[in-house]
Amino acid sequence: MTTLSSAPRIVRAAAVQIAPDLDRPDTTIDKVCEAIRAAAAQGVQIVVFPETCVPYYPYFSFIKPPFAIGADHLRLYGHAVTVPGPVTDAVADAARAAGIVVVLGVNERDHGTLYNTQLVFDADGALRLKRRKLTPTYHERMIWGQGDASGLKVVDTAVGRVGALACWEHYNPLARYALMTQHEEIHCAQFPGSLVGQIFADQMAVTIRHHALESGCFVINATGWLSEPQIASITADPALQKPLRGGCFTAIVSPEGVLLGTPLTEGEGMVIADLDMSLVTKRKRMMDSVGHYARPELLRLAIDDRAHATTQSVPVAPSGACP
Repeated sequence: MTTLSSAPRIVRAAAVQIAPDLDRPDTTIDKVCEAIRAAAAQGVQIVVFPETCVPYYPYFSFIKPPFAIGADHLRLYGHAVTVPGPVTDAVADAARAAGIVVVLGVNERDHGTLYNTQLVFDADGALRLKRRKLTPTYHERMIWGQGDASGLKVVDTAVGRVGALACWEHYNPLARYALMTQHEEIHCAQFPGSLVGQIFADQMAVTIRHHALESGCFVINATGWLSEPQIASITADPALQKPLRGGCFTAIVSPEGVLLGTPLTEGEGMVIADLDMSLVTKRKRMMDSVGHYARPELLRLAIDDRAHATTQSVPVAPSGACP
């Protein structure tokens, strides 16, 4: 396990705000791989992409009633990602060639169910983590299945200990605490962006800064973005277009809750910052939520981190043995 150190160590990080290709969803991954190369050219060592940006977030489900989303839902099935598969191979190759840690949100297809899945690729291209969103939010429950805690892990990577949560999972304090107990140094947050309006961005800014302070870690947050033509392609109704604007806050936060650089709230782009990892120790010296500031004899978290399946093998008793 990586241990915290006060020795100076700088990690260059990038949060990418990207628009998916809604017309040709299979090519969204090309934009992702190009952004990986662009980030690496600027010395970035870890890059984070938005929630389910491959092939795209199901924006349609927020503005259409359930009976009207059948065709859109089936189309998403057709472009969803299998893990492993061609998309993960492409990202692994890009990460390896660039020598960069990549955190990517995808719509994962596992036979007849879609999942909101976060993937962490190490700088050597190895897939270190695949986790599924524990509870899809509101309209998302019509689109994705539920994950379990088998993926609620912090993993060692070339840049340090990395954890990830998606969107409103940041409002589940026990999910966040589960990662905190594993001593994450860099937390990767992913939101859809272009949703709900300015209040979504305002709330996002609060929750990622709070997690940075409470966990004593850096937070890299990436949101998606839709252009006006893309919004029009989802719906021609001006009243329904309104909730598909705003809600973008791509940003990087220090363990002291300080925004590093200027957050990106419109358009495509990249927020880049140098993370001084000694700030993790500086913050935790004052307040370590899972160390000297914890009271495990009073309050502690129980986690069922087994992978839950629909079948379980039952051992057969030897012939002649009593049941």
